Amino acid sequence: MCAFHMLTKKLRRLQSFLSVVSRRASHHAKKQYDVIVVGGGHAGTEAAAAAARVGAETLLVTQKIHTVGALSCNPSIGGVGKGHLVKEVDALDGLCGRAADRAGIYFSILNRRKGPAVWGPRAQLDRQRYRDFIQSELLSTPGLTVVEGSVEELLVVEPNPEIPGQHRVTGIRLANGDHQISASSVVLTTGTFLSGSLFVGETSSPGGRIGDAPSSAGLSHTLRERLGLRTGRLRTGTPPRIVKDSVDLSLATLHPADSHPMPFSFLNTHTHCKPEEQLSCYLTLTTPGVERVVRESLHLNCHIQQDSKGPRYCPSIESRVLRFPGRQHQVWLEPEGVTSDLLYPQGLSMTMPPDVQLRLIREIPPLHRAEIHTPGYGVQYDFVCPTQLSPALQVKNTQGLFLAGQINGTTGYEEAAAQGLWAGVNAARSALSMPAAALSRTESYIGVLIDDLVSRGVTEPYRMFTSRAEFRTSLRPDNADLRLTLKGFEEVGCVSSMRYKEAIRVRDTIQEAIAALQSVSLSTSKWRKKFPACSISESKSSSLTALDFLQYSDMSFDLLALEFPACFSSYKEFSQRLKIEAVYRPHCEKQKKEVERIQREESMALPDDIDYWSLPVSLSQEARETLDRVRPSTLGAATRLEGITPAAIVALLNYVRFKEKNETKTRRHQSNQKREQEEDLFATNASLQH
Repeated sequence: MCAFHMLTKKLRRLQSFLSVVSRRASHHAKKQYDVIVVGGGHAGTEAAAAAARVGAETLLVTQKIHTVGALSCNPSIGGVGKGHLVKEVDALDGLCGRAADRAGIYFSILNRRKGPAVWGPRAQLDRQRYRDFIQSELLSTPGLTVVEGSVEELLVVEPNPEIPGQHRVTGIRLANGDHQISASSVVLTTGTFLSGSLFVGETSSPGGRIGDAPSSAGLSHTLRERLGLRTGRLRTGTPPRIVKDSVDLSLATLHPADSHPMPFSFLNTHTHCKPEEQLSCYLTLTTPGVERVVRESLHLNCHIQQDSKGPRYCPSIESRVLRFPGRQHQVWLEPEGVTSDLLYPQGLSMTMPPDVQLRLIREIPPLHRAEIHTPGYGVQYDFVCPTQLSPALQVKNTQGLFLAGQINGTTGYEEAAAQGLWAGVNAARSALSMPAAALSRTESYIGVLIDDLVSRGVTEPYRMFTSRAEFRTSLRPDNADLRLTLKGFEEVGCVSSMRYKEAIRVRDTIQEAIAALQSVSLSTSKWRKKFPACSISESKSSSLTALDFLQYSDMSFDLLALEFPACFSSYKEFSQRLKIEAVYRPHCEKQKKEVERIQREESMALPDDIDYWSLPVSLSQEARETLDRVRPSTLGAATRLEGITPAAIVALLNYVRFKEKNETKTRRHQSNQKREQEEDLFATNASLQH
């Protein structure tokens, strides 16, 4: 009976969905739109929703409406750096954070052993729940119409008489007939569909995702030939999906979810999935047999032999074996949904023939009898070099044309969603004759992402990391609402009044709490007497405010509230956020001075003979490769290289200064020795003359 009711409920929901789609689909030919968004992936859905929130009449065109919001590859969202982007998209009233809270089945914080500034909130998702939530939100968004169709080409006027030398987009033409739709702004979010090709073994076929055709050749022609945009070729891939019942999970290491799942959205105090309802993930490792199968089948794998650049930080198992021979590689066995009978083997992206894929996965102990439901495959696609975009993500030589997502050379849902939201915001503002909105890299990871893309470009798929941000101690996941929600409402116009009022309440309460913490001041001896378990340094003899005292690792806001209930008990709702604020205050000041120091030292020359591979400083493999290949002449030139993080620049600066200091000491010592020798010689000669 329960199953019958569930089926009935699903049918009703499907009927309602199709009814709304039918109504909206019939409207698209009757009107002109302010903004047209092409593509229904993470970038497209965020762009369409954001443009509508700003107030633009918006049309979302997608090849298949039932795949809008689909998790094309891994069923997860967030991670180190990526989780920051999800929190910031949510702070600007985006969709993906609330969707993750609704669809999450496994929540965890990566990097928990480090400070909260670099924590990586992450969640495994139920594919169907996530897609249902996104579609429901889009189809109920005022001012937004969703239609099914394939875009044949962009409508472009050239040149733009208002701005000499520039084109201007005027709309799109759909592939089904000669149907044209006009718009002031168009946002392209084609993902891997722009001239996309699918690869399995020695075979290839057109497509951007299994079961879907690539974008029209006319669209690629417009970008390259008519607009003269520089494009490149990138590749990515996905692992095979494995039948869960064929896997021996007892041979893998269990990794349970966090006991207290942290929601992504600032509007939620808890996730939709209860702690006891969360599923588990499992970890296993590759074996020498995996490497043997990869090497034996390379001649059958045309994808891995292509010149197009693959992702450095989410590579195929073939790339990992070739790059790091003899190593064991992690494989995460992740659930695809509450009712799904499939597992997603994170770390086993592959493009060899299906029979070889089966041989390979069975070389891994928990998968020794595994069955493949869907083989893995590779995708190659065109991207537009993002240095041709403005910080608003508008194509510089084409007024009204905006690009977001993998078309700009990025990888991952989170990077796509962040770009989509910002492109949608600025497309709407452009259509409504409003000035472009801007986000700097000092106030958000979205700003870091966009600045990296438009100023540095990409040579491989770009992935966000916390190390890319100069101000990462202040750009934390916990304070994204305080950094962005107020700006999103007051300056950008993409945040609802309800969310804005909540952000104001949070800001005012936290400020009151910090003032209350600063108002309580005791000597260190009194603090020791009240909290003997807290290890205060004996060298501390001055008084400390409660805010200073909260910086100690074994002190919490809840303990302070117990000791001073009249002062602090009303702020316990924000106990964790206040703890984080207290801990990071001095670090934020220090980091700001460090960045200012780098800016002053930009003209500092880097020695020509630096051996970057043997530098005794903390540099990543990527940074050493880039520095050794380019060999920048100055520190400023090094800061503008792709993949060179602020942390790497600080390490370089410190090394060069240390080396200069030692060389100065050596020269001074040699000069002193020479002077002493000359004085001794003079004294000897004088003695002989005497």
